[in-house]
Amino acid sequence: MKLVSEEIAPFLTALFNRSMSAGNFPAAFKDAFITPALKKPGLDVMNVQSYRPISNLSVVSEFLERIVARQLNSYLMSANLLPSLQSGFRCGHSTETAVLRVLSDLLEAVDDLNITALALLDLSAAFDTVDHSILCKRLQLAFGLDGQVLEWFRSYLHDRSQYVRRGMLKSLSVLLVCGVPQVSVLRPILFILYTAELIGLIEQHGFCPHLYADDTQISGRCRPSATQDLQQRLSACIDEVHSWMQSNRLQLNTNKSELLW
Repeated sequence: MKLVSEEIAPFLTALFNRSMSAGNFPAAFKDAFITPALKKPGLDVMNVQSYRPISNLSVVSEFLERIVARQLNSYLMSANLLPSLQSGFRCGHSTETAVLRVLSDLLEAVDDLNITALALLDLSAAFDTVDHSILCKRLQLAFGLDGQVLEWFRSYLHDRSQYVRRGMLKSLSVLLVCGVPQVSVLRPILFILYTAELIGLIEQHGFCPHLYADDTQISGRCRPSATQDLQQRLSACIDEVHSWMQSNRLQLNTNKSELLW
């Protein structure tokens, strides 16, 4: 692609401009092939759960996504619409900023001679269960995307397909009814917009939230004599978070979720 970039650039420019102005993502870019990769050495190679599905998309489609992602991020930042307590997939944010924020809340509670409860919530296959209709409605109502822009994202999400390829073997292609495309450029930003309202829900219960991608941290503090009340309020908060996740087609992974005092 780099060797012929000067020759193909005018054609790709015309294609990308036509795609965005028409609100239509090219159908030829929607088919992905999956390469199964063993999660780590020593796992049972005969067990399908031992593999991580690596999705491969068209290189040209990633060029188009990068252009759209750059414009989308520019709009969200200028309008101050990005969730401030989300450290995943954001410029200037990282796992380090997430840890610093949560640690700062804990140390502040200790300085005030309070006890802190910290809930660490994990989701199962979060990116793969995103509901397309809910996401498009959220992009419109919460983030102001409308018209041809919204139509482009709707076209980008719908009617995607994938098949598994292993060596010379290839499975039948299946239609994807949910999820944001794996390893795609837009996947991370679309997911954090999809879950942004979780922050306000947690704050309504009087707790401090912080998110990193699909991991959610909830912390609350109290005097040593009021731990039972804090536990009850935290339980009610997590119950509502669980209900919100269910209504948004997300699945809380209770096996990997923790509560620390």
